[in-house]
Formats: sequence, C-alpha cells, structure tokens
Amino acid sequence: MIALLKRLAPALLLVACPFAFAGEPVAPAALAAPAAGAEPAETPISPDQLLAALTSNLQSRFGLVGDLQLSFANPWTAPMRLAKVWAIAIVEYPSSAGASMVVRFRVAADSKVVAEDTVILRASLWTDAWFAREPMAAGAALDTSLIEARRIDSFRMRNAVPVGTPDTEFVLSRSIQAGAMLTWADVGHRPLVKKGDIVEVSAREGLLRVTLKGLALQNGALGDTVTVRNPESLKIIPALVVGESRVEVRL
Repeated sequence: MIALLKRLAPALLLVACPFAFAGEPVAPAALAAPAAGAEPAETPISPDQLLAALTSNLQSRFGLVGDLQLSFANPWTAPMRLAKVWAIAIVEYPSSAGASMVVRFRVAADSKVVAEDTVILRASLWTDAWFAREPMAAGAALDTSLIEARRIDSFRMRNAVPVGTPDTEFVLSRSIQAGAMLTWADVGHRPLVKKGDIVEVSAREGLLRVTLKGLALQNGALGDTVTVRNPESLKIIPALVVGESRVEVRL
C-alpha cells in the first residue's frame, strides 16, 4: 500500500467534506508536492489512483486499524482528460465502515470539477486475531503460549479478539476447541473478587474511613458491583470492586 501511494502521489490531491451531503469541499491537501521549481506534468487519473485516495481517506475517517483493501464492485470509468493536479472530494460517506460501502465523490482536474460519481466498494480489513493452539477450559487466562495470531478479515469476522488485547486482564468465559478463533463472547474480564473469598471492605464518609472484612457472594471484575456479607452482623451489602480482593461501599 505504501509503495502504491508513493507511485500515485505526484499528481493526486485528496480532499474530504467533513459531513455527508456537505456543500463545497474544503481546500485540498496535497499528498505530495512537486520538487521546487519543477512544473507538474499533465497526466490522466486512473481507477487505482481513486482507490488509493479513497482507502487513505476512509481509513482515517473511521479510525480503522489494519490493512484496508478496496476494490470496485463495478468498473469505474475515469474522466478522459489530462491535468497537472487531480483532486478528489468525498461528498457522501457510508454510515459505517464494512465489507460493502457506497461512496459519493467529486473529481476535479486543475481545480475544475469534471465528474461527480457514486461507487460501490468491496472492502477487507486485514488484522491479526487470537486463535487457540489447543483446547482451553473456561476460566483459563489468555496465556500467550496457548494462543497464536492469525490473519483475518475483521469486516467479516467482527467479533474477533484482536492481537494486542491485554492477556492479563481477561480469562475465558467458556471452553473452546483447538484451532477456534477467540471472540468477545468467549472472554471476560478477570475477576479481582471471587465468590467465597474474604475481602477487604472499606467505607468512606467525609474524612471518616472504616475498613472491615467481608465474605464475597459473587465474582466481580474491576468496576463491577458485587454483594458482600458482614460475617458478624450477617448483613448483605452491595460494594464496588476497586482492586484485588478489595471492595468499597459508597455511602
């Protein structure tokens, strides 16, 4: 992709309207400027140049992480003319990024609009996701020795757990088979409080802070609310998980 952009950049400008159905596009920003003192040559614009410009813009617009690859669902015919500077202004974005996107844009040759068109794009977003090397039981940590990265199209496998997810913060919420892709339905935050554990319970009101021990009646991750029993009074109270074996009662 980088090599393609370098090859296409000299005569291509890309602009983008900040909102769908916007009026006049914002001032174009050059992908590359000609060398000092050099007069740009007149060139045609190609479908590959359009795809390169749309790829860069859509990736930035939607904050896409990975290798975005676009192709036309139907052939696009470029304007039959030459220009020193080409510019593309997106005037209508898709509502979201996905495997199929409709984009409306204008093409300007030397600052003169020469075409306005709509294209249907086929899209792939290639990223790395976690797969199980061997069977893994519910409650197991995301041990990197038991999982491996494989390349996927995240537009078609949207629920995948991406490589780079902190393995110390998550555990499996259900068992999975060897070779299976990990999805967000398979994992949950690692509980810092476990049912049956004796936990530190703190309560604060103004400058007064009281700490006592309690029995956790539920599992809970950071930020979860769990129920805790006071072993002396047997009173059951809700408390916020704030750390490893620590909860806080909000008065």
